[in-house]
Amino acid sequence: MRYSGVVARGIRMPLIKEGTDIVPVIADTLAQAAKEENFSFKERGIIGVTESLVARSQGNFVTLKDISASVARLFPQGDVTLFSPIFSRNRFLPMLKGIVAGIKGKVHIVFSLPSDEVGNPSCEDPYAYQEGLFGEDSPYFSFVHPITGMNYPRLYKDIDPQKITISFVWGIDNFLKYFNSPHKQVLVCTVHNRQAYAKKLADQGFKVHTLADICAQPVRPESGFNAEFGLLGSNYSNEDRVKLFPRDCQTFVDRLQQAVEAKTGVRPEVLIYGDGAYKDPSTGIWELADPLVSPAATGGLSGMPHETKLKSLIDSGADVRQAVQANSGGQALGTTPRRLTDLLGSLCDLTSGSGDKGTPVIYVTGYFDNYYTD
Repeated sequence: MRYSGVVARGIRMPLIKEGTDIVPVIADTLAQAAKEENFSFKERGIIGVTESLVARSQGNFVTLKDISASVARLFPQGDVTLFSPIFSRNRFLPMLKGIVAGIKGKVHIVFSLPSDEVGNPSCEDPYAYQEGLFGEDSPYFSFVHPITGMNYPRLYKDIDPQKITISFVWGIDNFLKYFNSPHKQVLVCTVHNRQAYAKKLADQGFKVHTLADICAQPVRPESGFNAEFGLLGSNYSNEDRVKLFPRDCQTFVDRLQQAVEAKTGVRPEVLIYGDGAYKDPSTGIWELADPLVSPAATGGLSGMPHETKLKSLIDSGADVRQAVQANSGGQALGTTPRRLTDLLGSLCDLTSGSGDKGTPVIYVTGYFDNYYTD
């Protein structure tokens, strides 16, 4: 009798440096892991590879000077407002240093109240709505993050105190209503709302760019870039550079699928995953600082799960086996509609973690099975 359903295995990989072709390395490591730990490759198994491993192998890095040069091309003169950045020491602070250096005029950073886009609080009372644009003389400027203990407004301003000013606003409509600078240039720093905000600002006569426009093309022959996401999804590498989101992702997942099939005789599905779409119930902070959970996946991972609501069938007194096996597609009433890549990317991200487990590759089996699958 079968007792296991979905199994997600973190696969320990060799330490990968930039320039490594990781497709054969992953295929070889998976085959060796199966041999040493006595598991087998199964039809419709899933291989998840973290985006950071792919980007590192590609050498997709930019220096802070590269960021500055890209920003200078987008905003060649004048003051620039940075609207609604997230609070993050590894996500936003490094790129901010490069952005500030590339702006010729003053830099106005406007934080969103009562929290940033991913749920980091920016004030004490999330219900104390006020109209206006509030500056460094407001209590918001001294707010300390309750989890990290950081004063992010001060941290960001200290990059260049003479060049940077800090403001706070409850929503973009208040920003548009109370903004009074003659320099109507804005860099939208949100991740998921960037297009809606950019359109709203452009409709009001602002010159607008988003983080996706920075380093969207190489600024020098050796520099990294991401044509679709720019700086979105970037992360701290060292004090002088950041790692970008990977590029050519579909080519990568297709190559890895073929390599593993050639090695094992079994054709897997493959996805690249970034941040899982996970919201911490204690802090209200979202994990999803990447522009999306999965930038690429093989064809079998498109769409939503094909499943029935097992507990509802049991409670209804129906013939459970017949109902499950007769399911012709879609999702049952009460099953939350989610994309496969979002679900699987979140599973992989939570399994691999972001610390020192050393498992940037996840092998998942049983995901497409139901209760009656042998």
